Amino acid sequence: MKESPVFDEIYEKYLMDISAVDLSQVGNCLGITVDGDKASIPFYGILHHVSGKGVMNAEGRRPTHAVSVILCQYLLLCPKQAPPGTDEWVKYHNFQDAAPFAQGFRNTAELPISKTFSGKLDDLKNACMALGGHPGDAPFSCDLAIKFTVLPKVNLFMLFNDQDEEFPAECSILFEKHADAYLDMECLAMLGMILAGWLKNGPEYRDGNI
Repeated sequence: MKESPVFDEIYEKYLMDISAVDLSQVGNCLGITVDGDKASIPFYGILHHVSGKGVMNAEGRRPTHAVSVILCQYLLLCPKQAPPGTDEWVKYHNFQDAAPFAQGFRNTAELPISKTFSGKLDDLKNACMALGGHPGDAPFSCDLAIKFTVLPKVNLFMLFNDQDEEFPAECSILFEKHADAYLDMECLAMLGMILAGWLKNGPEYRDGNI
């Protein structure tokens, strides 16, 4: 799918910004591999390479605009000092600056997973495992709790309760409380949107970054 020319302009601006960054210093902070002017970043377990020359997936293709933006912002927003570790998980709308994006996050991330996998708990579990998720201890009771390492130091929890006689299926996506130290609210929202799309559409969609 060919993306809008304005996306190309935004992409090129990000590449210029990346060219001005000391990636070796960023790499040490984020715990990623840097070779010269190229950073290697696993995104949902799929290796991507980012430099001032471009963003490429493992097959040497440019990923979608959303993935490119997230990876560039991940490098550009790298905190000078890592935030203190915590075991606290929060819903997206609990972040201080989430309000403008909260409903969009609900509509593009949580609701699509709820609707797609209603009555298909095993299918959801298998799709999560294929994307590198693994069962975790949820902060509250649910039918399925899967933890994803989205990026080094950025994790999320997908919690799912399947439909029953009284309630429809319900998906909740939680982030570590310090996630906003590594990505802005728009990028965190896109993490959920991408997760929903990749779970819904399967490996071919995901591996090709369609």
